[in-house]
Amino acid sequence: MRGKTQEDRDLIELLDPVAESLGYEIVRLRLMGGAEQRRLQIMAEHPLQEDGSGGDMNVEDCARLSRGLSEVLDPADPIAGEYTLEVSSPGIDRPLTRLKDFDDYAGLEARIELDRVAEGRKRFKGELAGVEDDQVGLNIEGEDDVTVYFPFAWIIDAKLVMTDALMDRGAKQRAARLKSESDNEDLSESEED
Repeated sequence: MRGKTQEDRDLIELLDPVAESLGYEIVRLRLMGGAEQRRLQIMAEHPLQEDGSGGDMNVEDCARLSRGLSEVLDPADPIAGEYTLEVSSPGIDRPLTRLKDFDDYAGLEARIELDRVAEGRKRFKGELAGVEDDQVGLNIEGEDDVTVYFPFAWIIDAKLVMTDALMDRGAKQRAARLKSESDNEDLSESEED
């Protein structure tokens, strides 16, 4: 789900190590457009830490990652023709593209679409119930005490739903990130003294 096409997946393979070396994770990559003008859209984030920090990226992070990716993309030239590189944060109501996302965001509401019919439908909404093996758990909305598990391979689209709980979590992550940045600045200043 991080990449839809084989070309996307090849680019992820090329760019994952670059993003990781800079302290980021690629959440999703899409190469879009026709032969004339294409866009390479990359959503990335800081890895989530146990203290709740990580996740979102600011403008400086996006610019830093964009420069790092360009240093590999320009000489490797893996994309035919001209393209525009766009790097962004996945946002608060982010897509869920990796198995670990379903564990990291357990307890929050999500929409999931499958590539096949299960339980009589393809689309589901409910609270994420974590991961067991390669199965994603979902407490289906409106069905008390029912947790359904879907193979991760069946999921073609998944996204968090904007709720108060999600907004609270996002605020806590931003506060943890700002505190971490402030602590790092204080440490740097004391080392200079």
